[in-house]
Amino acid sequence: MIGPLRVFNTLTKQKEEFKPISPPFVGMYVCGPTVYNDVHLGNVRTFMSFDVVYRYLSHLGYKVRYVRNITDVGHLVDDADDGEDKIGKKAKLDNLEPMEVVQKYTNGFHDVMSLFNVLSPNIEPSATGHIIEQINMIQQIIDNGYGYENNGSVYFDVESYSKKHHYGKLSGRNIEELYSNTRDLDGQEEKKSMMDFALWKNASPEHLMRWPSPWGDGFPGWHLECSVMSTKYLGASFDIHGGGMDLKFPHHECEIAQSVGAGGVEPVRYWLHTNMLTVNGQKMSKSLGNSFLPSQLITGDHELLERAYSPMTVRFFMMQSHYASTLDFSNEALLAAQKGYRKLINGLKVLNQLTYENDGSEINEKVLTQVNQLCDNCYRAMNDDFNTALTIGHLFNLLKKINSLHTGGLKFGEIGEEAFNRMRDTFKTFILDILGLKVEKSFDPENMLDILVDMYKDAKNRKDYDKVDEIRSKLKGEGVVLKDMKTGVDWAYEEA
Repeated sequence: MIGPLRVFNTLTKQKEEFKPISPPFVGMYVCGPTVYNDVHLGNVRTFMSFDVVYRYLSHLGYKVRYVRNITDVGHLVDDADDGEDKIGKKAKLDNLEPMEVVQKYTNGFHDVMSLFNVLSPNIEPSATGHIIEQINMIQQIIDNGYGYENNGSVYFDVESYSKKHHYGKLSGRNIEELYSNTRDLDGQEEKKSMMDFALWKNASPEHLMRWPSPWGDGFPGWHLECSVMSTKYLGASFDIHGGGMDLKFPHHECEIAQSVGAGGVEPVRYWLHTNMLTVNGQKMSKSLGNSFLPSQLITGDHELLERAYSPMTVRFFMMQSHYASTLDFSNEALLAAQKGYRKLINGLKVLNQLTYENDGSEINEKVLTQVNQLCDNCYRAMNDDFNTALTIGHLFNLLKKINSLHTGGLKFGEIGEEAFNRMRDTFKTFILDILGLKVEKSFDPENMLDILVDMYKDAKNRKDYDKVDEIRSKLKGEGVVLKDMKTGVDWAYEEA
């Protein structure tokens, strides 16, 4: 028996057997980017990790509805309840309409996700597309006694909520600790308590992003959008909610309070959080100068990078660590990841060349058992809270068997056709479909053409006209023509 899928639930602080609310349907919501700047590597790791969760659950036969939002309003400069909306601020700085900023960085986000082979979600809603629903949820919260209005703004009443519910249970905090650690910010005089958070903010005259509401022109608080969009598309209670560990408090804590305060039910069965990134053992941050963008990893254009690294090298590198573990970037680790990625991809190439041959060998029960155990182990590793690091280790062990078949050290008959097919399917499925790696061309086609042109010149100088004709004919078959010119030999794409 391979065993059931078990996941670590941040809410209960333990691994639990995964049991969807309404199998085979699985509802999964992941907090998406705030689109006012280029996507950072922490975002990439989070979305890549949940991409694997999405892929694996789909592979197991679940019908997954994956929702990942776009935050295009309500994220304030100080990440609390005051200050300018980050998108509005960016729009003013760049002299753009706010939605121009949103579209620019949404496009950039999608480009980065495509670069790293991250699948698109089933639904990608935006906060600005759900203003009416947010206003309706705020009204529900007020009607249930957990919200109040003051000067056109609406706040969530944490103390009233805490009389019946545990605010802080996701992050493990208690109400006294939260109260003592709450920062004294401007605008706190509108609140009953410093712990209360904004559901709706009154818009000042100069505020660009604003909508009419029963409480006056304003805009929604940052936390509200996820409660609204997750429950709209996945129901009042759904299976998985994910994001980076930095969202655990206050964002996800506030989501729970809002959803319970409006609908009276716990919104999420399993809370999953990805861990942070470090660089050479230090926390990645702009202030330390060790923060780099995904594009800089690909071009190598950063003082801490010794060279460029391909997108699949980066993806493989991130898969080598469990999503809930700290991930440390270094040139040594990235170079090792490049080597490991290419080993697996070369294994795919070898596997694609192998076909089962009945060589008359007898079944070797020991080797047959090893092959089947290695295939099982890939599933056991993924069933252990989506442990991609362990999975990759088992794939390398499976690769040894594949290479042994290729070199003749292991005979096809020793494992039999059924085990061979299982090994082939497991290896390919986990690499391509579950881990989401793909084959990258590690060479420049034009450089390869230049090499062939040099071979053509050499054959011509040696008057080896058969070779000359062969090279010319084969290149023409690929849509490339060779031109003998006074200045030398050149190539061009064949014109139709």
